[in-house]
Amino acid sequence: MAAERRAAPGSCPAAEAAGAVRAALEAAGDPAALGERERARLGSLLRSLAAGPEEPAGPWRSLFLEGPPDLAFCALSDAVAAPRPGWRPAAVLEVLEQFLRRGRLSALIWELCEQHAQPGSAERRDALLGRIVCLPDLVGNGLLGQGPAVFFPQHYFPLLGGALLQVLHNVSGSLRDGLDCSVSFVSQILGKVCVHGRQKEILSVLVPQITDLTKSDCIWQRICWRLVECVPDRWMEAVVLGFVQNAPGADVLSRLLGNLVVKNKKAQFVVTQKMLLLQYGYTLKQDLWFSLQTAVLQNILGYLSLDSLRRALLIKVLQELLETWGSSSAVKHSPVEQQQYISKAILICLSHLKESEIESCRQELLTSMMEGVKCHLDSSLPQIRRLGMIVAESISSKINTDGPVLKFQYEEDDEARELKSLLLQASPLGVLPDLPDSNRNENAEAALPAVLESNGKSPTETTHVMPDEGSDAELDSDDDLVPYDMSEDKELKKTKAPVYIRDCIEVLTGSEDLDKWEEAVKALESLVRKNPAAAREVSVELAKILLHLEEKTCLEGFAELRQKAQVAVLTTDPIPVAQYLTSQFYSLNYSLRQRMDILDVLVLAAQELSCPKAHGKTKHSGAQNPCIQLLPESDSSKDWRRIVDERIKSKTRRFAKGQSEVERPSGPNEFSSLAGHFFFPLIQNFDRPLATFDLLGEDHFVLGRLVHTLAVLMYLAVNTMAVTAMGKALLEFVWALRFHTDSYVRQGLLSCVSSVLLSVPAERLLQDVTEELLETRLWLEDVVEKDPDGDCRRLALQNLLLMENLKKKLETVPS
Repeated sequence: MAAERRAAPGSCPAAEAAGAVRAALEAAGDPAALGERERARLGSLLRSLAAGPEEPAGPWRSLFLEGPPDLAFCALSDAVAAPRPGWRPAAVLEVLEQFLRRGRLSALIWELCEQHAQPGSAERRDALLGRIVCLPDLVGNGLLGQGPAVFFPQHYFPLLGGALLQVLHNVSGSLRDGLDCSVSFVSQILGKVCVHGRQKEILSVLVPQITDLTKSDCIWQRICWRLVECVPDRWMEAVVLGFVQNAPGADVLSRLLGNLVVKNKKAQFVVTQKMLLLQYGYTLKQDLWFSLQTAVLQNILGYLSLDSLRRALLIKVLQELLETWGSSSAVKHSPVEQQQYISKAILICLSHLKESEIESCRQELLTSMMEGVKCHLDSSLPQIRRLGMIVAESISSKINTDGPVLKFQYEEDDEARELKSLLLQASPLGVLPDLPDSNRNENAEAALPAVLESNGKSPTETTHVMPDEGSDAELDSDDDLVPYDMSEDKELKKTKAPVYIRDCIEVLTGSEDLDKWEEAVKALESLVRKNPAAAREVSVELAKILLHLEEKTCLEGFAELRQKAQVAVLTTDPIPVAQYLTSQFYSLNYSLRQRMDILDVLVLAAQELSCPKAHGKTKHSGAQNPCIQLLPESDSSKDWRRIVDERIKSKTRRFAKGQSEVERPSGPNEFSSLAGHFFFPLIQNFDRPLATFDLLGEDHFVLGRLVHTLAVLMYLAVNTMAVTAMGKALLEFVWALRFHTDSYVRQGLLSCVSSVLLSVPAERLLQDVTEELLETRLWLEDVVEKDPDGDCRRLALQNLLLMENLKKKLETVPS
């Protein structure tokens, strides 16, 4: 280093000084052999060159690229992180970029891996770890985001991954040569990068390469296992999650991680607890979330099933999943997405279990299935109930292979089919082994898809449809005969439809003739609408008969026919029938189905009454959810109107044609004077439990239907005289039930708030229900932040936006 002091005089002092330093380094041999004093002097020189106001001359740049890599990297990163006044960054950033591209970063990491046992190496690793991982942040902060593209995170971390891969190649070569080295510093870099959220960038480079290298090389498998085992516990979760997400399959994950979950308690907790019971989504894109969570679960549970030491953890995981799945508290308070995630995990676990393992825990599986299916069937959400049915069917098919199994009725959609397919992944039905001739037919029938069972036909029944070749059936074939056209034929009725309403009442209450009974049910709605005066005389009696009417025959659409007749009776004579129905809702000795029928009829009738009628004709409730419909015009007027419209259209020149508006029917809102009769009786007695009916207890599903009914009635009462009183009462009702545990009920309560904000005039809200609105706003903000149900959070946010719009509207109105 004495040559350093003699470098100043001369014709080219920079070149001579740089040459003298290089000569001193060459004389020392390995840069690692420099003493502490020489390293300190060389580091001071490099820092002064990097941070000085003058750009380093060409000869000096070679010191950063040929000298000790740790000293050069520290000098360059310090100069970028804390620039001095007058500092010119272009030259330093150029040298730093060359440092990265020439592989000096991998040389730096490999040097620390070789010197892991030397004194002071731990302090050097700690000083360099932060600089290596946080280099994009240092450059971005020092240059205010104006640095070269190579220092952007999406470019730098793949470059760092390549450097780590080169170091691992050096480790592999050293082990084959019998030399000692360590991968702990590589593990620390990997852990810190992953905990900073850059798993995708670095593992997208490492995982494919390591996957190929570990296929048939036991040394590379040992290196990879040691790499993940040396990751500090505080970073283990991020690393394991990154490998699980990026591994293309469970077999690859098993090669990369080995028995990490057996050796490391932190990794075991992450894999068997946190990633299965506490997390359920790994992406914000909804279209990728469903498939990604399935792949993650298949990687985790497949990894646990591929080794005998890990299979005990698989059974333990299944027991804990079933315990969570069967917890009524978890079903009530967990989001639907998390319950779907747990259900998938249970099905995948079942697919990996062997017969002996199922036999050892058969009784536990049966107990968990019975508890879990009860909790799910008690839920008010159809998604939760269907998840419970699918999982219960799957468990039953696993534990009762020879006996009867559970079978539920639910809608078969893509989601249900995907869930069922998870149970069959261990033994796919697509490939059948060769079967002996004696057993071929039996096993082939057993392997047919379940679609035949859903149609109610056995496989043997379907095979008998086609006759065998050479049979006599071909001789007697009638294929050459032309069939009769029966499209216009009508079924001959044995009995005539009733003509009077009282005839229908007599048939429905006392007749034993089933044909007459069916005709009476079919004709009742039209008779009520055609004869409103006669219907009003017996309206309450009719409402009572229809409420208690039970199906005697397999009449197609019986429930819809009965509901239409009830709506017709209620719209024909609203006040007495509404009083009767609302009083019966809280009466004894009614089934839950009858109480929900009352709510449905009230909603449908209110919708029909609130819709205007055209041309003085009553609009029939032809659909389950009535809406405004345009009735056809009379024959006497449609021809001339069409001709005039066509002439006007042909002679009119338009420069821009918008959507034509059809004239809507107009008329008085008949529901305006009836809203109170529908609304207030329903809201009065909800907190009074009966012997057979407890809305605030186990009958929470009916409570949810009641809340949604009140929301619809409130919305339909817009512009009525009683709307303000209804809104005030409804907000008090919402406030009393705001902490209900059932998400379906909370969704209905939030819908009630929306109906109040949309129906009650803004001036009345501000004057009459100010205090209730302030309390409701605080509750809505709490729901947006803390409610586990996604639909509840969305509805609460919509309500807050409605409140903001009302506030702006009131501020713009002149006083």
